[in-house]
Amino acid sequence: MADTVLYDVTDGLATVVLNRPDAMNALDTATKVALRDILREAGADPAVRAVLLTGAGRAFCVGQDLKEHVATLRSGDDEPMRTVGEHYNPIVTAITGMPKPVVAGVNGVAAGAGAGFAFAADYRVVADTASFNTSFTGVALTADSGVSWTLPRLIGHGRAADLLLFPRTVTAAESYELGIAGKVVPAAELAAEARSVALRLAQGPTGAYAAVKRSLAFAAGHTLPEALAEEDELQSAAGRSQDHRAAVEAFLKKEQPRFTGR
Repeated sequence: MADTVLYDVTDGLATVVLNRPDAMNALDTATKVALRDILREAGADPAVRAVLLTGAGRAFCVGQDLKEHVATLRSGDDEPMRTVGEHYNPIVTAITGMPKPVVAGVNGVAAGAGAGFAFAADYRVVADTASFNTSFTGVALTADSGVSWTLPRLIGHGRAADLLLFPRTVTAAESYELGIAGKVVPAAELAAEARSVALRLAQGPTGAYAAVKRSLAFAAGHTLPEALAEEDELQSAAGRSQDHRAAVEAFLKKEQPRFTGR
């Protein structure tokens, strides 16, 4: 794997770090390929029970590496945005589709596709110095990296349209008010707090978390009766799990349950 993305699995938690701090973790091709492949690996690895995605340095990710993009445009390439299908879409699919929770530790600015990756996560811990910016229309582009799907579901259609039509800096405090951030913490505490949240999920009933992800995604595109039927099926499976039985037994004994993800 490229050293522009760091990967570690410890105690059931996969930590994925965008590692181009001098470029504010801008997404060149090598970084996009590595991130795509690492997230797929994490999703398929039974030893991974949760994922923490964050950035090195002062940025989470500022989106597409514009220096590389300009070179593509000047080359006369007739498909300058093929990266959307080759990289961004698979990355977002890996985040949203893996049957385990993904936490974004937003340590600094998240813009363009970088914001899209953060929005795709299941939970966002945000440094008080961090910010978000959709950026796309500022360079005459439309939404990608799943933003047209994720952002309206976080903050509503009207506010999402506002941020996409009139891109601006959304502070950490405003991101919490809007519903983007799950938690805002002092910048010095971001790394520890994001890891703590992700570890808590890794040690929890990961089968139930996978079902929650699946039910939320399903309900977004189906009717209430269809969503109820999906909940029925998922809850039936959860009720047969070892984790559910262990949790009930622990409750009766007034003990803390230990979850295995089975």
